[in-house]
Amino acid sequence: MVPAALQKVEPSVIPTARSTPVLAAQATAGVVTRPLTAEPVASLAAPLPLLRQIPRLLVPTVVAAPLLLVLLATPTVPMEAAVPRTDIAERRPITVVQDARADAQILLVGEEEEQVHPPLPVRRLPHPRSLSLENQPMLLGQDHPPLTAHVALQMATPSAVIGLKAVAALLMFCGSTTAHCGTGCQSGPCSGAAVQPAPGPSPAPANPNPGSLAIQAPSSQNPLIQAGVPAMHAGLLPNGKVVFLDKVENYTQLKLPNGQYAYSAEYDPNTRAVVPLSYKTNAFCSGGAFLADGRFVSIGGNAPLDFDPTVGNGFNAVRYLSRSASDASLNGQSWSEPGNKIASPRWYASVQTMPDGTLFVASGSKNGLDPTNPDNNNPTYEILNAAGITSGNNIPLEILNKNQPYYMYPFVHLLNNGQLFIQVAKSAEIFNVGTNAVVKALPDLPGDFRTYPNTGGSVLLPLSSANGYAPDVVICGGGAYQDITSPTDPSCGRIQPLSANPTWQMESMPEGRGMVEGTLLPDGSVIWVNGANLGAQGFGVAKNPTLEVLIYDPAKPVGQRFTTGPTSGIARLYHSVALLLLDGTMMIAGSNPVEQPILTPRPNRVPSEDFVTEFRVEIYTPPYLSGANANKRPTGMTLSSKALKADGSTFTVKFTAPAGNKAVKVALYHGGFVTHSVHMNHRMIFLDTTGYAAGATAQTLTVKMPPNRNVAQPGPYVVYVTVDGVPAVGQFVSVA
Repeated sequence: MVPAALQKVEPSVIPTARSTPVLAAQATAGVVTRPLTAEPVASLAAPLPLLRQIPRLLVPTVVAAPLLLVLLATPTVPMEAAVPRTDIAERRPITVVQDARADAQILLVGEEEEQVHPPLPVRRLPHPRSLSLENQPMLLGQDHPPLTAHVALQMATPSAVIGLKAVAALLMFCGSTTAHCGTGCQSGPCSGAAVQPAPGPSPAPANPNPGSLAIQAPSSQNPLIQAGVPAMHAGLLPNGKVVFLDKVENYTQLKLPNGQYAYSAEYDPNTRAVVPLSYKTNAFCSGGAFLADGRFVSIGGNAPLDFDPTVGNGFNAVRYLSRSASDASLNGQSWSEPGNKIASPRWYASVQTMPDGTLFVASGSKNGLDPTNPDNNNPTYEILNAAGITSGNNIPLEILNKNQPYYMYPFVHLLNNGQLFIQVAKSAEIFNVGTNAVVKALPDLPGDFRTYPNTGGSVLLPLSSANGYAPDVVICGGGAYQDITSPTDPSCGRIQPLSANPTWQMESMPEGRGMVEGTLLPDGSVIWVNGANLGAQGFGVAKNPTLEVLIYDPAKPVGQRFTTGPTSGIARLYHSVALLLLDGTMMIAGSNPVEQPILTPRPNRVPSEDFVTEFRVEIYTPPYLSGANANKRPTGMTLSSKALKADGSTFTVKFTAPAGNKAVKVALYHGGFVTHSVHMNHRMIFLDTTGYAAGATAQTLTVKMPPNRNVAQPGPYVVYVTVDGVPAVGQFVSVA
């Protein structure tokens, strides 16, 4: 019930998504209430910024209900950080749950469910039920300054106050595992959390040769077309071109012959020509991989949208794209969908190719609804054969189950013993797919969440025979919760999961970054790009773009590995990609942090529409091709065979090296399937060589392949030869 003491102030009109006037009031002490009226009323002189956020979140569900807006003086509640911006409650009834404390009543989404993007942690409970928050820590740590008011809504029937503190505690899910411990919404109750604190930001020196960024001009044939479609997913194809794959949109730069917009495109980095590609099912937030036969596959997705009847349900779809390094007739052909489906719906699933060519497909949402309701989630994995056909079995995976609702798009890496490294939220383990057993639970990674919706980036560092192809994984960035106010994590954790005593070695970037992604270069370094310093993944829930290129040298001591590169002028937020091209430069594209594309910013909207749909493509030229290095590239590379086997066999490579050369390396490189800062199957192996003659220009090397497919699973790879760190143009090969 509303407390008796009232202090009246003038109300203001808050426009909802349906332009329904809703009364607001501000108080410095006590409580203010006024009923909803049908007519607009006077504005407050200085309305709280948070009040502009409420209608998007709550009001559209109850425009027909008698409503009162109540403000309670609560000087310790940080309001802006408490309320996510989302359409979760729109067009849905609500339920109110009243706690014993007057300021802790809770609004809950009611009986009907609809698809929500991004999936948000909103717990659903039946009415009436009391939920005590006595032992639930509040949302944010001391890093966030408190605001000066507490907002609540009251419904006349049932009579209850919806306290924002309680709403926030509900929306920002608090779990009970060690992975949910820490500052922010993932605070306890929990035990056994990481004792080691995550380090804060650490300044990095400027790289003396930082490389350069350049925006690609459109092709002369299509001067108004850049990427063609928003680059939500991407991959470097065996023909040297890049495929961009997007969701169903109400605008892209390309149209299909049927008059509908294209949602996929084939981009030629050399000519910048763009070809539209069609698909049959919505690929929204799918996972993917290259099959052993070289086909690029997209798995899972989302529901169709009414404005394009030609695209169907993609939740359980499998899409194939065939390209070849030698058969140009495949260029420009659209996605093939013969009709085979996965065993269950999966949205935000990760995919890992196994040594036998089968696909491990894990996680995902069944329907895009509230992930704190386990009925909506799919914390399982299934196995697809080498042709992408499912076995039909959904097998529970406990690391996904225990980390709900932050369980989607897990990081997965194939280890040199055939087992998997899996990292979800803060948890990590070694998993044996063959026995369906956890081999070892690894220590929790200190810091904030690392996977969706607070994804950082994860890279399996280069493998080599020098240490028996022992895996070494680095994970950087992340965040605390899914809102535009979420702090981001500057820390990185590095671990050797198969060592005798695996522990996280911590270091940090110069600033916190969410949605940051790491891409291997042929010289063994890692380039980190994209992301935001504040917020999370989702529509309109990130700001303060992180524009600086970070160069990471894994061979250097901890604390000396990061240097800074050039700064971009383009925000690359949600739905951005980065990947290595054949010429050793790196493509950066995408950013579509809005529900449907916009071309000009729309300020002061909730969710934020400050950042546009980005069609421009950038090329990052790394240090090894910059300055004097640009003229030191090896040339004339030829391979004795492009059909290779991961069995210790050999092949020869011939090339011309610059005079006076001192060192050579040969890398076997797999770029994988890139989406949401997750680079699925991304790996690189330095191969053993003999025959190098230092200083000679004409070189013939004998190159030894990896010993087995645990080290190099089957599929398409690129062979790069680097001389004194400068790469020749790579060539695609097939590894069996």
